[in-house]
Amino acid sequence: MIEVDVVIIGGGIVGASAALFLSQAGRRVALLERDFCGSHSSGVNYGGVRRQGRPLSQLPLSQRAHDIWGQLPRLIGIDGEYQRSGHLKLARSAEDLRALHDYATSSQGFGLDLQLLDRAELRARFPWVGAIAVGASLCPDDGHANPRLVSPAFAQAARRHGAQIHEQCAVSTVEHNGQRFAVHSETGLVVHAPWLLNCAGAWASHFAAQFGEAVPMHAGHPAMLVTEPLPWVMNASTGVEGGGIYARQVARGNCVLGGGQGFALDDARARPGQNAVIDILRQAVELYPFLQGAQAIRTWSGTEGYLPDRQPVIGHSSTQAGLLHAFGFAGAGFQIGPAVGQALTEIICNGASTTPLDAFSITRFHSISVA
Repeated sequence: MIEVDVVIIGGGIVGASAALFLSQAGRRVALLERDFCGSHSSGVNYGGVRRQGRPLSQLPLSQRAHDIWGQLPRLIGIDGEYQRSGHLKLARSAEDLRALHDYATSSQGFGLDLQLLDRAELRARFPWVGAIAVGASLCPDDGHANPRLVSPAFAQAARRHGAQIHEQCAVSTVEHNGQRFAVHSETGLVVHAPWLLNCAGAWASHFAAQFGEAVPMHAGHPAMLVTEPLPWVMNASTGVEGGGIYARQVARGNCVLGGGQGFALDDARARPGQNAVIDILRQAVELYPFLQGAQAIRTWSGTEGYLPDRQPVIGHSSTQAGLLHAFGFAGAGFQIGPAVGQALTEIICNGASTTPLDAFSITRFHSISVA
């Protein structure tokens, strides 16, 4: 049994960054991760580090995260292959292009500096994009990183600052005795703390329900693949208005692509599925003709948590003092995660976050019946 100031359930990028910032602030922290830090959604995602396309309510947090990403080597000791390559969002129809124009208008003032490109401008600047694209929106300072490096590195940096990181330490039950939490793990470890951060990803709704805050969250499984090394062509990370596919190329020449959904093998493992992979490859050849004939050398999936409005839950529990939630990022938590960890740290250390979190309150689900 150990006593700390804050116990964190979940070692993804949100929980690990919170552990780092809290430790830097002098708090005693214990983080419990059921597998290995960064082994689920934070480590198997596409690696996009983008602000463009997010709901307006997320942009203050996303902009805050953008500043943190620029300090990555100082914070976690590696650059994580992070580069601000630009994020190019493609339009496949006139209607999609209008949607990009509308978003550029509504997001003014958030520092995205979006550049709208018509068909001719798109061809001139990004000749590797297929003819199916009629235009695009470019966010020049967005980019991408390697999630398999970045997410575990936050946990390693937290450990260097004194945080206790317990991997392969699944949590079984959580209790509160009126003064502090008692978090029991399946390994026999019991952690006592006045603060509890529920950063358990797709499994976080289980812990919320233990405090009478059940939410209608379901699991999703992103379909991902990577190609053999190819001549370097893509000088921007890409997405598509309306969804369907996203792609980037790393310095070694491999192209990382994703889109659609796979399926669960069990509570902790997933696969992309043949149909999803075929659909990714079909769209890839249309949007990026240079990929014609390229070999996919690996496919994978993971488990992510999705809420009905595809917005996360971040902030105070409404039923239990000392409990903070941060989950349900719908596959888009990689970029924003460090800012969430910093905001949670501010709540604990200063009483409130300097970035508004009201839009992400768990109370928005209180009137919803959860089966």
